[in-house]
Amino acid sequence: MPLADRITFDEAAATARAEACEQILTTAHSRFEAEQEIARGLGGQVDADGLASFGFWVPELQDMRVPSGDIFLEILSPEEPLDLGRAHQEIRFERLYVPTIRVEGHAYSCVRGMVAGNRDQVGDFYALVWRDAEDQWHRILDPLAMSLPFGAMAPAELYDVEAMLAARGDSAYWAALAQDGEPAKLGPVSNILQIHVPTATAGGTLASLTRQFERLAEREARGLPMDPADQIYLGYEAVQLLPVEPTTVYEAGPDFWEEHDGTDHGVTVSLLRPDTTNWGYDNVIAGMATVNPVLLESGRPDELVDLAAALHNFPGTPKKLIFDVVYGHSDNQGLRVLNDHFFAGPNMYGQNLAYQDPAVRAILLEMQRRKVNFGADGVRVDGAQDFKYWDAGAQVLRHDDEYLQSMADVVQEVAGTRYRPWFIFEDGRPWPQEDWELSSTYRAVIEAQRDEDVFQWGPLTFAHNTPFLYTFWLGKYWRIRECLNSGSNWISGTSNHDTLRRGTQVSPKMNINTRLGNTRMEILDKAYDNPAAHMLTYVALPGVPMDFLNAMARASWGFVRNQDDRYGVKVVAEEAISLRWQVDEYSYMIPGNFTRLKALGFETRADLARFCTFLPALVEVTDYDLEDIARLLNTTDPPLAGPHYTPQTLKQVARAWMDDMHDYCNIGHTLGSLDPVQSNFALSLRDFRAARPWLRDNYGPKDHFSYIEPLEGRTIFTSLRHGPDGEQVYSIIHMEGKETGDFDPLRLKIPGLEGFKWTCALRTPGIGEEYESGPLIMKDSMALVFTRPAPE
Repeated sequence: MPLADRITFDEAAATARAEACEQILTTAHSRFEAEQEIARGLGGQVDADGLASFGFWVPELQDMRVPSGDIFLEILSPEEPLDLGRAHQEIRFERLYVPTIRVEGHAYSCVRGMVAGNRDQVGDFYALVWRDAEDQWHRILDPLAMSLPFGAMAPAELYDVEAMLAARGDSAYWAALAQDGEPAKLGPVSNILQIHVPTATAGGTLASLTRQFERLAEREARGLPMDPADQIYLGYEAVQLLPVEPTTVYEAGPDFWEEHDGTDHGVTVSLLRPDTTNWGYDNVIAGMATVNPVLLESGRPDELVDLAAALHNFPGTPKKLIFDVVYGHSDNQGLRVLNDHFFAGPNMYGQNLAYQDPAVRAILLEMQRRKVNFGADGVRVDGAQDFKYWDAGAQVLRHDDEYLQSMADVVQEVAGTRYRPWFIFEDGRPWPQEDWELSSTYRAVIEAQRDEDVFQWGPLTFAHNTPFLYTFWLGKYWRIRECLNSGSNWISGTSNHDTLRRGTQVSPKMNINTRLGNTRMEILDKAYDNPAAHMLTYVALPGVPMDFLNAMARASWGFVRNQDDRYGVKVVAEEAISLRWQVDEYSYMIPGNFTRLKALGFETRADLARFCTFLPALVEVTDYDLEDIARLLNTTDPPLAGPHYTPQTLKQVARAWMDDMHDYCNIGHTLGSLDPVQSNFALSLRDFRAARPWLRDNYGPKDHFSYIEPLEGRTIFTSLRHGPDGEQVYSIIHMEGKETGDFDPLRLKIPGLEGFKWTCALRTPGIGEEYESGPLIMKDSMALVFTRPAPE
């Protein structure tokens, strides 16, 4: 049936929506409360009777005095079935313009006959359009869209969200959490596995990650043995995904949705399956309520609900799901898809957001609410120190702690259960002030918020941690002492997406702890998957430990983003040093690795290494002038490998680097070489912590933590902790330096250590299972845990 015959404008329903908006604006206690209520009706939504309702916040049309008669809902319907699994397709879309009703800065339309997308079918697409005085059409995209098969820069798909959520497979999990009266408040977990979806499985999608957990659940239920490739996913109470929202697109194109041969009744669209590589933090704010199509094997947002269900239905202890959200900034590409009212000016990442605008504030919180309703138990807020506003009266920039509190106050509803998620904030204020590493308390949000279970990333988890440098642990001792007394509400651990990336940017000429391995790759791998550091985190320190999957799999990691055109070469120059840390000659020569760079002429690692030595220096001395960089690279003697250098071929090399490194970072490359002894130890350590939730608490008056003196060329921490049932847990941890002489760990002069009945509960690799007690020699990265029950 032609689109014009299928679609009918429901003027009465649209008028009712507009009048309701007017009434809210008139009667609400504040403009912010009004915008919060209005935001619930924004975006494209479909009800059980098939009525499709659309609401847009369009203050720019109000600013430009665009009359209502020139504002329309644009509906686009494919004339043939779309295949969201195809890399490229040319599709003719029927087009229909439907009237809207505008109330100040809001516009509404309601129609019947639209096809809503679901797991089994692709729905109709939509946007708002307006016509100027020259009869030129302009499109406004929906920032609150719930399905964006072609990214945030393309029209949205009308999606049956209620049907998707009603069909979820973890309703029993949520029913068990329900409380009468007030919403349930979800609290902290025992530990977290941080996952970057594209590198977490060979498939690189949410669907493939779901299958991985479903397979593990089946094996767990049957009591089947687990190999190291399984164990690295196990023993965690929660999974935290790096951001799964739509990210930036290719700066220089092509767009995933490109139109030609358009008329008022139809348009031909060249469609590309989104294929950008990104670490997740380069968001454009638009689309934050839904899922990045790059992560969707089927193109259906249902895959995120499926993952939540697979985790919540895991046998034994259900695994919880934590979303990582980025509302502290927008990439500059956000200017393409959001109106100017969203922004408060540029910053180092792109654009600040106008948190003080009531509508912006309300829309951001509504995006968050819709996203968490996919089924998250917790929310990690990226860069909370960046939530700022300009106080014009005081002429000072202030942190918007009230907005951060509002984020934690949002009430979610999943499968009929109302709840408030557990909240974690990354906040290193006064970063980026030069002395931030010294002056940051990592407690600003904890102390400002009302909830007692609000968490922050702790000082050993924040960026710029380099545990492969000599004296790192002793140099951080003052921070460790802080952890003992105030770390119960900190996320702890040294491996995460940011610390591992920063580690690869350190010059290998610095004072490297060569006892960690024989090569730079071994040193880096062991630094972030170090049994002694794990022992420190899981046994000695309070807080909630977090591990990064790539570190636990001893896979590579870096700043992976292939969308840059203007600054792509500069980014690669900054990342070039990671070649020395993460890629050896053998890894480079494997046929499936670095295929794009090899095709450009870098046949060996030595070829690429020489180029990577010249590039950073030339970027600096030329002040990033691509013409000069290319000219100078072409004059080297002997000539550099690679193509003849021009600004364009430099960009090709940068793109090849990013794409090849992204593929190289997939953990599938390293699973076969994992050490079963290390994997067994790490899993046993996680189980030990889970069985003793009190280890999360701060140190009490009887607890002890120190290092053995005199140092004599080594850093050895000792910890004695007391549980509420009287159990004692004693750990001795060789963090770095020379091996010890023969000594007895249980005979050190530590108050409370005296006596007998100690049992050796955990031994790091390198200490034989036959060791129970008595003298031994401890080397770098060795550690022991002893337990003693309460006196009878």
